[in-house]
Amino acid sequence: MPNFRTLLLGRRLASEESHETRISNPIALAVFSSDALSSVAYGTQEIMAPLTAAIAIFGAGVLGWSWWVAIGIVGLLLVLNVSYRQTIHAYPSGGGAYLVAKDNLGEVAAQTAGASLLIDYILTVAVSVSAGVSAIVSAFPGLEAHRVLLAEAIIGFIGLMNLRGVKESGLIFSLPTYGFVICILGLLAKGFWNVATGHEVIVAHAAPVHMEGTSKLAALWLLARAYSAGCTALTGVEAISNGVTAFKEPVSHNASKTMTWMVVLLGTMFLGITYLTNHYGLTYMPDAPETLLSQMTRIILGGAEHGLPKFIYLTSMGFTMAILALAANTAYADFPRLAALHARDGFLPRQFTSQGDRLVFSNGIFILSLAAGILVLLFGAKEDHLLPLYAVGVFLGFTISQSGMVLRWFRLKGKSWQLKAAVNGIGAVTTLIVMLVIAVTRFAHGAWIVIVLVPVMVVTFFSIHRHYIRIKSLLAASRVDYFGPRRNRVVVLVSGIHAGVVQALNYAKVIAEHGEVEALTIDFPDEHGRDSAALEKLRADWPRYCEGIPLRSLRSPFRKVVEPIVQELDRMRMVEPEYTLTVILPEFVTGHWLENVLHNQTAWRLKGTLLRKPKIIVISVPYHVEPLAE
Repeated sequence: MPNFRTLLLGRRLASEESHETRISNPIALAVFSSDALSSVAYGTQEIMAPLTAAIAIFGAGVLGWSWWVAIGIVGLLLVLNVSYRQTIHAYPSGGGAYLVAKDNLGEVAAQTAGASLLIDYILTVAVSVSAGVSAIVSAFPGLEAHRVLLAEAIIGFIGLMNLRGVKESGLIFSLPTYGFVICILGLLAKGFWNVATGHEVIVAHAAPVHMEGTSKLAALWLLARAYSAGCTALTGVEAISNGVTAFKEPVSHNASKTMTWMVVLLGTMFLGITYLTNHYGLTYMPDAPETLLSQMTRIILGGAEHGLPKFIYLTSMGFTMAILALAANTAYADFPRLAALHARDGFLPRQFTSQGDRLVFSNGIFILSLAAGILVLLFGAKEDHLLPLYAVGVFLGFTISQSGMVLRWFRLKGKSWQLKAAVNGIGAVTTLIVMLVIAVTRFAHGAWIVIVLVPVMVVTFFSIHRHYIRIKSLLAASRVDYFGPRRNRVVVLVSGIHAGVVQALNYAKVIAEHGEVEALTIDFPDEHGRDSAALEKLRADWPRYCEGIPLRSLRSPFRKVVEPIVQELDRMRMVEPEYTLTVILPEFVTGHWLENVLHNQTAWRLKGTLLRKPKIIVISVPYHVEPLAE
């Protein structure tokens, strides 16, 4: 019979079964592209928000700028596609920007790229899930009060599915991804059919843009804000290059092929939605009760109040909600892998390299879920509040990755290296400009948090790295001074006579050398300074059970337990430096784990203190009050 853990996470996988976790191209498209593909649901919306706010200044014609902004963003997408295809073939082991920077630009650049991407993946989960909740609320406004609860539940579900393994989570998440793509492409086909046949409803007629009383600098600033906002549609483009090792062989060919399909789908849907939004004159303001995609869907369907149009609308919104919520799966596929690379190099705790029963980096999944859950709670599951933090980190990663590839081509040369270097160079310059635009235009809206957080994380990474180097140096066998076997003195800490103490005394005699063992107890003298009655009783009973082991009491007028023992052990170490002290602690083990809270509190404090003392060995001797079930 499978236990609950097996039912929840699936059967355990041995290391030699890792090949079974490799995924096919269609599943990989769902796993690694859901973030990028889902961003079309809010990419155009983010472009329209600053343009809508500027109508009073420039006129309704300013909405037409959205089309040219979208073309510019798709142009950048094509540059990134060519650039990252080269990265995939150059680094088939995955790792993306992190490994490229480490190999060509050094550790500082690598840790900067890694920090920026780790932050971006956390934001990906928070933004995607929050946007998915917004889609739900657009269709069912009564759920507005439960936004945060819905978001946290979705994060928990995605985390659980990823603990089952990338292959299984990919199968589960493929339906929402492909369902969304089909719905959007179908919606665009209907929209362009309406335009071609003249059966469309024009919501607003664009008035010409007027510049009277406004400077061209203000117009340029508005255009930059719209472009930087729309670039959120490019987040997740690098995901495939980070997860190349998840593909079936040949990994580079399959990964680059999947990336091209992702770019084609993303560019087509993004341009189509932006064109129809511009054609219908739709507007959007932050915190609006209905998303831009929902507005466009209602108009294209000719109203969605009843019948087939309502069913199609709800289906489309359902898949939009699903892919937005599950777009976080891209981050779940990449964050644990990237954290494991950092940990393998000694820049994050080693625990991130541990793979769980299902051959996934479970600790990375837990941390990602926790961090994203905190962000959702802090920002009320509102993607409009989270998006200003978005994209700065990912474009920093883009820039570092492309710059590293340029240096790689100059260093290795090879066939057509000048063309390859030129492609990556264009990508580096373009993404650098976009990153600066995003940082400037969104700085006051929250981007400053990421700008500050990245260097803080880099400093933390290097602190962790220095710690590991120091520990490795201290633990080196060549540093050990070996002068033959040390002498051992055994000290048993007792508070009274009971079965656990007797068992500990017997064990002490087994490991003691030449009878060098004694017992220590703490005495709390009474108000007259006399020995306590408890100590007198202990001394009276001691000869019956001690079998020759001497008992020594430490007076503690201030009723402390840990401090007098630590002071006495320190004194013993100074007086007899040739000895290693072995401290034995009798401990109870009760029948139920909750009952353990009632015992051993002082023992735990002592162990925590003594573990920091050199030349002291602490041994717990458990006494099982009730036999454990076999």
